[in-house]
Amino acid sequence: MTDFLLELLSEEIPARMQEKASADLQRLFETEIAKAGLAAETIETYATPRRLALIARGLPAATQAVSEETKGPKTSAPPQALEGFLRKTGLTREQLVERDGILFAIVEKPGRATAEVLAEAIPTIVRAFPWPKSMRWGKASASTASLRWVRPLQGIVALLGDRVVPFEIDGITSGATTYGHRFHHPGAITIGSVRDYAEKLRACHVILDPAERRGIIEGGARALAEARGLSVIPDAGLVAENAGLTEWPVPLLGDFDPAFLEVPREVIQLTMRTNQKYFACVDKAGKLAPNFICTANIVAEDGGAAIVNGNRKVLAARLSDAKFFWEQDLKVPLAEQAKKLDQIVFHEKLGTVADKVDRVAKLARWLVESGVVQDAEPDHAERAADLAKADLVTGMVGEFPELQGVMGGYYAKAEHLPHDIAEAIRDHYKPVGQSDDVPTAPVSVAVSLADKLDSVAAFFLNDMMPTGSKDPFALRRSALAIIRLILANRLRMSLREALTAAAASVAGAQHAISLIDRVVRFQEAKEGLGDLIPDRSVDELTEPHLTDEALSESGNEEWNRRGAPAVLNMMEFFADRLTIQQREAGVRHDLIDAVFALGGEDDLVRLLARVKALQAFVSTEDGANLLAGYKRTANILRKEGWTDTSSVTPAEAGVHQASGAGGEMDPGVRRDDGLGLNYTPEPAESALIGALDAAEAAADAAVKDENFEEAMAALASLRGPIDAFFDSVTVNDADAVKREARLELLARIRGAVHRVADFSKIEG
Repeated sequence: MTDFLLELLSEEIPARMQEKASADLQRLFETEIAKAGLAAETIETYATPRRLALIARGLPAATQAVSEETKGPKTSAPPQALEGFLRKTGLTREQLVERDGILFAIVEKPGRATAEVLAEAIPTIVRAFPWPKSMRWGKASASTASLRWVRPLQGIVALLGDRVVPFEIDGITSGATTYGHRFHHPGAITIGSVRDYAEKLRACHVILDPAERRGIIEGGARALAEARGLSVIPDAGLVAENAGLTEWPVPLLGDFDPAFLEVPREVIQLTMRTNQKYFACVDKAGKLAPNFICTANIVAEDGGAAIVNGNRKVLAARLSDAKFFWEQDLKVPLAEQAKKLDQIVFHEKLGTVADKVDRVAKLARWLVESGVVQDAEPDHAERAADLAKADLVTGMVGEFPELQGVMGGYYAKAEHLPHDIAEAIRDHYKPVGQSDDVPTAPVSVAVSLADKLDSVAAFFLNDMMPTGSKDPFALRRSALAIIRLILANRLRMSLREALTAAAASVAGAQHAISLIDRVVRFQEAKEGLGDLIPDRSVDELTEPHLTDEALSESGNEEWNRRGAPAVLNMMEFFADRLTIQQREAGVRHDLIDAVFALGGEDDLVRLLARVKALQAFVSTEDGANLLAGYKRTANILRKEGWTDTSSVTPAEAGVHQASGAGGEMDPGVRRDDGLGLNYTPEPAESALIGALDAAEAAADAAVKDENFEEAMAALASLRGPIDAFFDSVTVNDADAVKREARLELLARIRGAVHRVADFSKIEG
């Protein structure tokens, strides 16, 4: 067994592409050598700014001989079929093997040297490499058939053991020569084998392993900051990016003019991170410090002083621009900025951002006034929504779109708007992802919820819902955010009602837009019709179409056609999102289905309380036994074609008598005043009826109080009576009266359990 080294040396590979490129290199290598029957014991891949490297350990010296068998036509097949098969395999009729009337082509393939396999595989891998962006270069680039690579490919190291695997790609010949650090060791290096590869590079100021480079950057930055009594703001992505920009990372600490700290903290951090790849620092009080940490790619003779000074000047210019935007934006009140939103199209079918703001403001107010969001001022919720998108037209957000919302909060604070309004403007996009904080301040909750409800409703109403893996308007993310807002703040609301309100708002706005278009068309028609039909009033021809009654009817028809179906689609969409979210949180999907199956439950707080209680209950012995009894009951009823009476009230369930086949009332069955039976029940039957009376009443009361654990406990009391009933009572009695009464008793058991969840959906 031997090891193989592959290095692809090039001009600088973008840091963001390196991790995926390493994974792609391993995947393609494994696939290509597997075609020849080769497999390595382990494969390692590495990336630096100038090279991709792969080390395959434990390769055999050669592939094994294999026998390939191809099934052909039957011996009785027409001559044309046989001729086609012979052409395909390159064999003669005499070389075919016959088995059970079928011809087979058997080709013996001898083993091949591993070096030979690799010499064919590597060029294939290089030419098929899936870079997100690639280029051609040099004279060969005049042909579209020339090699493409992320940056010009300069050299290839291919060593199997200590021997070069010879091949050539577009004039680049494989060998054993590479190059070290561009400045510290620009000369050629000869690699002897896999064993000395990493150490030779290290001696030439190249650290091959990205994880090691990340550790150097992270540890070095932390040490520099701590020496000044500071802390580095954690940023794993920035660490990885700096590791992808350097082959010999050297963290350096610099500073900037404290006057720039007047600019909002997020602006400074984003300027340093996005434009300069610097780390930000905070002091012991957690305040942003006027310092930065950059990562050099060399060990400077002056200790990095010149590098730090150059970076300080560049950062000062960037922060000066940011300070300019900040100061200019402060001169224009948010209310004035908001007037420009009618110039920004939200979506061609949904009007402008100003249209969306108007809908969100009304919806936010409704959420407060209806009591969904409590302890908030309706005027503040509406005002915050009116101004929430105003920062989209500011200079700062134009430069840093990531700061939308955040900057609006700062501008509102600078205008001395009420704190809850400024806070709501800042946080109305939240939560953006699973790790993002969920707003809890009442006004913030109202505006954030209204904004997301409007987005989901608007796109669903216009048939632009997610399909498969496509979700261009991030509606799945919006739905999850709505769910998190509801659950985190325990908002007691009807989701259907909220979605209906949002959809009605969108539909109303679109109806108004449609009306405006009609008015314009009618006014244009007047000009032409007035000359053509002078003896009739143009108003008479057009205005009847614009009566309030006609518009009202038109609006109702539009809602019935588009609005109501959209709400149903949204409810299904939210059910799917909730199921996925809870499943990821460790809740069994069948338990969620069991509660959803009841129907009509769209208070998510109450729904999940049911699910939580159910999950705890089914894990107990009582729960498992009740589930078994329920399933036995349900199976008997299903076989008898007994209609589900779970929706019948407890009082009705006690007096109804249904036929086995169709669930119809049987007028021939007489009831007396005792247990509602016209025969003497067996003891276990009487006990079950009494237990059901008590359990139904207790479960109903507990469900009404939303004490679902107590409801489960009430149901658990049925375990013993159900077991005893099945042990001693014959359900399918020869007496039709007894049989129907006992089937109805089983239906009562099913109905009692369905007060909490549909146990038929529970697995096990």
